[in-house]
Amino acid sequence: MRKLKVIQILPSLNTGGVERGVLDFNKYLTKNGHSSYVISDGGRQVKNLIQDGGQHIHIGVAKKSLFTLLKAKRLADVINEISPDIVHIRSRIPAWVLQASKLFLKNPRPLIFSTFHGLYSTPFYSRIMASFDKVIAISKTVETYINSNYAQHLKSAPKLIYRGSDSDYFNKKYNPQKNYVDNFFLKFPNLKNKHLLTFPGRLSSWKGQESFIKLLSDLPTEFAGLIVGPYDSAKPKYVKELKQLIQNYRLGERIEFYDAVNDIRDIYFLSDIVFNLSSKPEPFGRTLLEAAMMGKKICGWNRGGAGEVLDICYPEGKVVFGDFKLLSDKVKYLIESENVPDNVYLTSDLMHAKTVSFYLDALEDIS
Repeated sequence: MRKLKVIQILPSLNTGGVERGVLDFNKYLTKNGHSSYVISDGGRQVKNLIQDGGQHIHIGVAKKSLFTLLKAKRLADVINEISPDIVHIRSRIPAWVLQASKLFLKNPRPLIFSTFHGLYSTPFYSRIMASFDKVIAISKTVETYINSNYAQHLKSAPKLIYRGSDSDYFNKKYNPQKNYVDNFFLKFPNLKNKHLLTFPGRLSSWKGQESFIKLLSDLPTEFAGLIVGPYDSAKPKYVKELKQLIQNYRLGERIEFYDAVNDIRDIYFLSDIVFNLSSKPEPFGRTLLEAAMMGKKICGWNRGGAGEVLDICYPEGKVVFGDFKLLSDKVKYLIESENVPDNVYLTSDLMHAKTVSFYLDALEDIS
C-alpha cells in the first residue's frame, strides 16, 4: 500500500468528539506506516498525539475572527513545506483559513477532504465544508443533511463513513482498578447499590440533561443518575439551572454531577444504562457507541445519528422522541433484560481503513 502524508486541521486539541477522532486517526496512520501531522491551536491532548507518533504544528486557527484569516500564509507555508498527499479539514473556522491559503499553495496542491462532524447551519459561513475536493459524512443523518442543504456546493457526492470507536480501549474485558470503584462510591455514597443511569456529554441546553432529570423523577428510588461532564466549557448559569431543577424534583440525593476527564471507561463500567436524550437530532451518538462496545445497555430518542447507533448496536434501547412515559417504562424493562449489546462492529479501525481507502481511490483518480 502507498504510504501517505496526511495533515489534519482542527481548532484545538482539548476534549471532544472531533478531537478524539483526530487522535485515534493519528494513531492509526502512524501504526500503519503513514506520516501524520496535525495543525491546531494546541491543547492538553497534544502530548498524546506526539506520544502516538504524530507531529503537531501550532497555528491559531480556533477563533471566529477576521484576524484568524491572516494565518492563511503561515498555513500555506507549512503545507508547502510538508508537501502532503492529503489535507483533511475538520471544522469550519480552519476551513476558511485553508480556503484563503490556496492563494499561496504550490502546484500540484494536495487533495483536500472535509468531514461534516455536525449538522451545520446553512448560511454562507457553513457551506465552506462542502466546497472541497471530497466530503465525508459520519452518519446517514449527516449525509441526508448535506445533500438537502449543500448540494450546489459539492464537487462530488458525500461519502458515508460511519464514525467508530476504539475497540482496544472500549471493550467488555475492561475492569477498573478496585481502588477506583471504592473511591468512586466513597465520593458518591448515594449512588451505591442503585441502578446507575449515566448521561455523558457536554453540558448544553440542547444536549438533554433536563430530560434526563425528568426521567429520574419518573422512576423509583432504586434508580440513581450521574451527569458526566466535562465542565470546562459549561456555562455556570446553565449548571445552576440544572441543579435548581434537581432540587425542584427533590432528587438531590439521587443525581450527582461528575467531571470525567480520563476515566470515562470506568464510568461506563459502573453504569447500568447509558443515555443520549438530545432535544435536537445529533449527527452521531459517540458515547452510546462507546458504552455499547463495553457491553453496556444504551437508551435514547430514536432519531438522528444517535438513533442510527441504537439501530445498529441495541435496537431495544430506542424510544419515540418526547414520550417520557414510554422512556421510563423502557428503562424499567431494560434494567431487567438480560440482553446487552454484542458484536458491535463500528470500530475506529474500520472507519480509519475506509478513510484511507477513500484517500487512495481519490488519488488514483487524479493520477
